Amino acid sequence: MKKGNPWALIPFVVFLILFIGSGVMTGDFYAFPVIVAIAISGAVALAMNRKESFSRKVDIFCQGAGNLNVMLMVVIFLLAGAFSEVAKGMGAVDSTVNFALSVVPQNLLVVGLFIIACFISLSMGTSMGTIVALAPIGVGISGHTDLSMTLVIAAITGGSMFGDNLSFISDTTITAVRSQGAQMKDKFKVNFWIVLPAAIITGIILGAITMGETAQVEHLSYSWVKIVPYVLVIIFALAGMNVFLVLALGIVLAGAVGLADGSYHVMGLFQKIGEGMAGMYEIAFLAILIAGMVEVIKFNGGIDFLLHLATRRIKSKKGAEFGIAGLVSLTDLSTANNTIAILIAGPLAKNIADQYGIEPRKSASILDLFSCSIQGLLPYGAQLLAAASVAGISPVSILPYSFYPILVGICGIIAILIGYPTKKKA
Repeated sequence: MKKGNPWALIPFVVFLILFIGSGVMTGDFYAFPVIVAIAISGAVALAMNRKESFSRKVDIFCQGAGNLNVMLMVVIFLLAGAFSEVAKGMGAVDSTVNFALSVVPQNLLVVGLFIIACFISLSMGTSMGTIVALAPIGVGISGHTDLSMTLVIAAITGGSMFGDNLSFISDTTITAVRSQGAQMKDKFKVNFWIVLPAAIITGIILGAITMGETAQVEHLSYSWVKIVPYVLVIIFALAGMNVFLVLALGIVLAGAVGLADGSYHVMGLFQKIGEGMAGMYEIAFLAILIAGMVEVIKFNGGIDFLLHLATRRIKSKKGAEFGIAGLVSLTDLSTANNTIAILIAGPLAKNIADQYGIEPRKSASILDLFSCSIQGLLPYGAQLLAAASVAGISPVSILPYSFYPILVGICGIIAILIGYPTKKKA
C-alpha cells in the first residue's frame, strides 16, 4: 500500500482549527458556519500541489463533488426534507405525540417518553426535530410531578438518537448508505437488530429507576389519518421500494391528508415542499463541498496516508471494523456533527471495507452506529445543547442518565466481536 502524503491532510487540519477553535473561543461550537469552514478548507486544498495547474485541480474537485453517489445523496436529502416538512405542517408530529402519550400507562411515563421519542425520530428522521417536539412536553411533565428533569430529558434525547440512527429519511442514514454503496433496507435490518437490545435495556433501566412514581397527562386529541404517512413510509421502505419512490409517495400522502383536512391549500402545500427542500440546502452543499475537497486530498496522497495509518496495525476483518468505528468516532468528537463525521470518514471507511471484505451493509451500519453513539454523549453537540436549553439545565447533567447512546456503543462492539451479521450467501 502507498504511504501517501501527510501534508495533503492540511485542509482537514484547517477545518478542525476553524470549527473547534471558534467553538473553544466563543463557547459555541456552532458559531462558525460549518459550510464556510468547509469552503475555506476546500480553497486550501486547491491551493496545494503546485505541480498541477489550478484548472486541473478544479476539474478534480468538480469530479469528486459531482460523484454519482453524492448527487443521489443530495436528491434524497431534498426529498426527505420535503416529506418531513409537509408531514409536520399538516399535524403529523402533534398527532403522533398525542396518540403515544394517550396510550402510555401513567406509571411508565418516562419509559413511554423514550419509546415515543424512538418512534417519532424513526418517522421524522431527525433527532433535533424530535427533541424540539418532545422536550417542552417533558419539561411540563417534570414540573408537575416528582420526576427528575434530567432523567426525563435524557430519556427523550436517547430516544431521539434511535431514529437518527435508523430512519430511512435521516441524513446520517442516507449518508452512511450512499457512501458505502449499501441498500437502505439491508443497512436498516443490520442496525435494527444491533440497537434493539440497547433500546430494550434502556427501557428496563428507566422503568426500574422510576418504579412507583406516577404522573397525570390530560386527555390529548389526535388523528389516526395524520399518522398514516409516517407508517406507510416505514412499511414501503422495509418492503424494498426505491427510496425515491418512498419519499415521493410520502410527500403525496402527507400532502393529500393536509389538503383534505384543510391544513393546506394547494399553493400552501407547494410552499411547504419548498421550505422542506430549502431546509436541506446546507447539508446538501456540505456533501458536495466535502466530496470535492476529499477528492483533491485523495489526488494529493492524503487518503493513501490515512489508509496506511489506519490499517498498518490491522491484521483481520474485525480489526478493520474496529478501525472504521474508531475513525468515525474520532471524527464526530472533532466535528460534533454525526452527519459531517460520516461524510468525512465515509470514503476512507469504504476503502478499508473493500480491502478487508467488509460488506457495505456492515460498514454503513458501523459508521451510523458509532457516530450516533458518540453524538448522543457530546455535551457540546447540538442534541444535548438543544435539550438542555429547553429544560434550563446543563448539558453535562444529562450524561449520567444517557443510557441509550452508551448501550448502542456497547452493542456495536459486541456485534463486531461476534461477527454479526454473517456474510450473505452468494
